[in-house]
Amino acid sequence: MVGLAALAVVGLLVAGVFAAGPLGEALRQAEQAPDAPATVELPPLSTAVAADPGAVGRLPGLAGNTNVAWATRMAAATNVSVRAIQSYAGVALAKQTENPTCHLGWNTLAAVGSVESGNGTHGGSSIADDGTVSPPIYGIALDGVGVDNIPDSDGGAIDGDASIDRAVGPLQLIPEAWRNWGTDGSGDGVADPQNFDDSVLATANYLCHAGGDLSTLAGWERAIAAYNSATPYALKVSTAANTFAVTAARTDAAG
Repeated sequence: MVGLAALAVVGLLVAGVFAAGPLGEALRQAEQAPDAPATVELPPLSTAVAADPGAVGRLPGLAGNTNVAWATRMAAATNVSVRAIQSYAGVALAKQTENPTCHLGWNTLAAVGSVESGNGTHGGSSIADDGTVSPPIYGIALDGVGVDNIPDSDGGAIDGDASIDRAVGPLQLIPEAWRNWGTDGSGDGVADPQNFDDSVLATANYLCHAGGDLSTLAGWERAIAAYNSATPYALKVSTAANTFAVTAARTDAAG
């Protein structure tokens, strides 16, 4: 595992300014080490973010857990689609109940999704209401040329390539990771790596398993290193997660 220049903390953000206490201290330490940007995990999503169970037009699956008005504000502030925000936050809400010790913030999921596929927009793709990403997203051949060498493990059943493995879907999971952690997050009864909700949920499952408690430095590092061990990757994810956290705090504070 490559050591990652990233710091994971949990704390309160008020009007875009980091609050005093452990979070403020962590950020002060990060400022003293400019190569190690802090990755701020947002506090648990409040009940105000959760959708009204009887809301008209509520999406099926975990994305339906997210209040549309809140997601719309976040989308406008972050330049991420409403549909993607609904998925990230909906999965994070579900994880608070299913695995509360993981402390996975929606901002980390969004950061990974941003780096991996521009939140489902790579190659001109888009996310349908049911979560389907079209056209499907496939990564480059993992043939050892500038990337890891991962021989074919699925006969092309998952990644469409019977000669070599490729990462699949908007969160770019390799076939083995998908087999281990892929599950239905969209509520249609089918686990599909090209479904945004399913892909985000699989990523959350994987990160929580690999990292344990993502509110700790060691836990966040383990999680991201398991996803991609390259230090530049961790820095990209950390920077994106910070941006989402600060932007979300300012947007929530503004109402």
